[in-house]
Amino acid sequence: MPLTLAVITYNEEYNIVRLLDSLNDIVDEIVIVDSYSTDCTKEIIFREYPNVKFFEKKFKGYGEQKNYALTLCSNDWVLFLDADEVPNEELKKSIKHITSLQNPEFYVYKAKFNNHLGTHLIKHGGWGTVSRERLFRRDSAKYSDDKVHEYLVTDKKAGNLEGRLDHYTYKSIHCHVSKINKYSDMMAEKMFENGKRIKRFKVIVSPIFEFVKVFIFKLGFLDGYAGYYVAKTMSYYTFLKYIKLREKIKLTELEKKYNQKTV
Repeated sequence: MPLTLAVITYNEEYNIVRLLDSLNDIVDEIVIVDSYSTDCTKEIIFREYPNVKFFEKKFKGYGEQKNYALTLCSNDWVLFLDADEVPNEELKKSIKHITSLQNPEFYVYKAKFNNHLGTHLIKHGGWGTVSRERLFRRDSAKYSDDKVHEYLVTDKKAGNLEGRLDHYTYKSIHCHVSKINKYSDMMAEKMFENGKRIKRFKVIVSPIFEFVKVFIFKLGFLDGYAGYYVAKTMSYYTFLKYIKLREKIKLTELEKKYNQKTV
């Protein structure tokens, strides 16, 4: 059965060619929803991939953006990937096999990840056992409405694909730190909207525990310097999301007090 590749993008000129070139022999349709990239993502797609169905939509959150992309897909089977994910040959064969079946055992399939940090393949720290839903029937699933850390919502049992999805997490430390800053902003906003409260003690202790958990308990130290970097940046992300949440709460409380005084 025909297969649609769906991708949401923002400033992915570094990744998009690698992804599209890796899949042009197994997908029948490519749908890209871009959040008005400011780099050359759009120009590259229009110049090199005229058959791509390219759309633009203002970004309001990952869940909403992905669900919008799903409405634009024409085929029953959807392979939904991030721009920095590339399937290896074994995974591509597995995808082709599943979509060729008249009655597949599952309607949702997970792919195992190879998470690359620069030139390092991260095997520990919780990164070496990651698998996520990437192939599914369009009428069997949708994404949660979360602004960040969205997930696939389905009542179907998920099968497992053979092969691996190579995930190239970042091209430089600068880009990675920028991504951490962006994600922590969105996560703090999500927690604030959900009414989550945060104490000063948790702001201090949680990043320390995150580092110990990733580097020691999840054996991140076996990845050497790269494992230390992963643990340290995950600790930093934890600190940022909580301190930003605390800031939002404090600013809201101050605004309420000010409004009460001026009434």
